[in-house]
Amino acid sequence: MEREPKRIREGYLVKKGSMFNTWKPMWVVLLDDGIEFYKKKIDNSPKGMIPLKGSSINSPCQDFGKRMFVFKLTTAKQQDHFFQAAYLEERDAWVRDIRKAIQCIEGGQRFARKSTRKSIRLPETINLSALYLSMKDSDKGVKELKLEKDKKVFNHCFTGSCVIDWLVSNNAIRNRKEGLMLASSLLNEGYLQSAGDTSKSAAEGLTDIPFLDLPDAYYYFADSGFFCEGNSSDDDVVLKEEFRGTVVKQGCLLKQGHRRKNWKVRKFILRENPAYLHYYDPAGGEDPLGAIHLRGCVVTAVEDIPDARKHDVDTNLFEIITANEVHYFLQAATPVERTEWIKAIQVVSRTGK
Repeated sequence: MEREPKRIREGYLVKKGSMFNTWKPMWVVLLDDGIEFYKKKIDNSPKGMIPLKGSSINSPCQDFGKRMFVFKLTTAKQQDHFFQAAYLEERDAWVRDIRKAIQCIEGGQRFARKSTRKSIRLPETINLSALYLSMKDSDKGVKELKLEKDKKVFNHCFTGSCVIDWLVSNNAIRNRKEGLMLASSLLNEGYLQSAGDTSKSAAEGLTDIPFLDLPDAYYYFADSGFFCEGNSSDDDVVLKEEFRGTVVKQGCLLKQGHRRKNWKVRKFILRENPAYLHYYDPAGGEDPLGAIHLRGCVVTAVEDIPDARKHDVDTNLFEIITANEVHYFLQAATPVERTEWIKAIQVVSRTGK
């Protein structure tokens, strides 16, 4: 009797259409022999299936300009499928598991997880993902600063010299020349982003090396709270205040609309100090669709919603009630994920301003 394919990973990803250049959020399920994608998590039949045998994966995929955290899966028939994750660690986790599933098929083995942690002391064994997480460590990583240049203020960024200094002090490299090569790899792979004309010119190929070991070349982490301030109005300053908080948690959730009561996948970013939960269209757009001020809010798990149609919602629902008594209904993918979001929002609502 043929066994059922094993589910390895599932969650929301944004997928590029095969016929049209549209990007839409999908519920994606990684099996040990293929990838199924559904229009909704509650659907019984997948919209499509991608076989993994003979496939290859490319990450990061930078074919789409500003669209970040994209990876490409090419099938044995040379058909390309593009997926976008909500943040860096999520993309790397999907890529790691897909790559392992492909390797298991080739070797005739069953999928089994194992530690992917590697040493970052020797250049030839550096794991860029692990190095990036070390650089982002709030205590021992590269310090994010507010820097001023050309009448602009760059928030949550750092200089090229600071990056090389950190790599040297952590024994990740043997000299600064080697550090430029490693930092350039982080930049090319999308872990670091350029901020300001000096670093952007280098990244665009106007210098011999894409990364600059200079105190006036600015960079930021790909999934940080970076933003730049120029000569702005008082209203702009108030708005930008929302984005100054540290990113605590991010990912995709289902959100119920206030007017039509329909459910849509949204990318959420939770920040503290100030305490805000911003939500975005996961298929594109740098500006948030809305913001929830969490200071003094109440967040609880709920089992049903009065205005929801039964076929539109699954389980794992929770509700946020703001200090102004505005109600937001959200749905996580799993019970564990719902608990994680509730706990994170509760902490931020008590400690953030």
